[in-house]
Amino acid sequence: MKVFNYSEARQNFSTVLNTALKEDIIIARKDGSRFKLVSMHESRKDEKSPLEDIKGIKTSVTMNDILKAIKDGREKK
Repeated sequence: MKVFNYSEARQNFSTVLNTALKEDIIIARKDGSRFKLVSMHESRKDEKSPLEDIKGIKTSVTMNDILKAIKDGREKK
C-alpha cells in the first residue's frame, strides 16, 4: 500500500491512478484525515479479500465473490 500526501496526489494524479491499478493507495491530508483509493479494474492480480482486515477471519473470498453471491441471490427471487 502506497501513501501520498494530498499535494503529491494532486500533482501526480495520473501516476497515482496507475499505481492504484497494482495496489491500494492512501491519500493523507495535513489535518490527519486519510482516504483509500482502490482500483475497480476487474483484472487486478493482487486482489485481496475485503475481510482480510477483520481479526479472526481468514478467507480467500474476494469482493467479486461477494458481489456475485449477492447478484445470484437477488436473481433467484
